[in-house]
Amino acid sequence: MNVPYYKRIRDLREDRDLTQTQMGEILSCSQRVYSNYERGDIDIPTQTLIKLADFHQVSVDYLLERTENPKTND
Repeated sequence: MNVPYYKRIRDLREDRDLTQTQMGEILSCSQRVYSNYERGDIDIPTQTLIKLADFHQVSVDYLLERTENPKTND
């Protein structure tokens, strides 16, 4: 299975000066699992994508690079 590389997820994490371990704690997963998400080694579950989008205050479409607009449709 070819899963996309999630560059924006890494960029948003680094913009907040957070480690992969810290993001794993926020998402209730290990650093290794979170690292696999960033690299695209495993697909990110829908609920985790939503949690990431809420945490970074961006849309899921922005995380998935389906739009350049980071704003959510609140």
